[in-house]
Amino acid sequence: MLREPRSGRLAAWGNALLAGFVSPDDAALAIVGDDAVHRVEGLPGEAGPVGLTLALGRLRALGVAGYRVALPAPGHPLGLSGPPEFNARALDAEEAVVASGAAYGLVPEVYETGPVDDQHVEVVWHCLPVREAPPADVPSLGEAERELAEALRDATEVLSLLDVAASGPVAEAAIDAYRARAERGREALAPGYPPRAVRVLELAQRVGLLISVAYENGHGGAVSASEMSARVEALRPVERVARRAQVAAYNAYMEERERGTR
Repeated sequence: MLREPRSGRLAAWGNALLAGFVSPDDAALAIVGDDAVHRVEGLPGEAGPVGLTLALGRLRALGVAGYRVALPAPGHPLGLSGPPEFNARALDAEEAVVASGAAYGLVPEVYETGPVDDQHVEVVWHCLPVREAPPADVPSLGEAERELAEALRDATEVLSLLDVAASGPVAEAAIDAYRARAERGREALAPGYPPRAVRVLELAQRVGLLISVAYENGHGGAVSASEMSARVEALRPVERVARRAQVAAYNAYMEERERGTR
């Protein structure tokens, strides 16, 4: 949950490109981010992998009118609509992009290349057919915001009772890293997204930070098996709600478009 999903960047900036807010090159640069290179393979009419700029243009020509995000987890096919082959690959990657207007989906495969002391990341997006059906378990932006606030309140109460507030050098380092990313660029989403979507995404990312730190920081003050179990049970639904909120934020462009407000 700490990391920004690559599928979120592709969907957000892909939507901004389709809406005319950014150029193809600027969209591609934003999607690549700190990675070395992104390529897309499996595009209709292409014999091999192609660059991201060309791929975005080709998808538009094929009829793609917008992009949604899926962030599935075992037992929770969040944002997926099938078929099983696409769902399985997306579940392995824990993320995917599903196009609207043309039945295609994109799943990232990440490679680390280079020597150990100088590695860089390359990403291949696999373009696959998808089923044209409503995505699984995706809330509206308003629903996601309410759910996130309620889940965070409930979990904070349980974790406080168990004395498992994150602390120590691991927690401090994670929080410092999050703040540094926030200072480098406040634009959590691409141009054209409503302010409410930005607010929901930032809250979901902060919640994800707390969950990650809580898991990575051992068992905190929970010393008995029952306390540790209660801690996991308190975090699990919050993690699920935070993922749903992330998807709702990234998909807000399509939500507005389908309501006719865009």
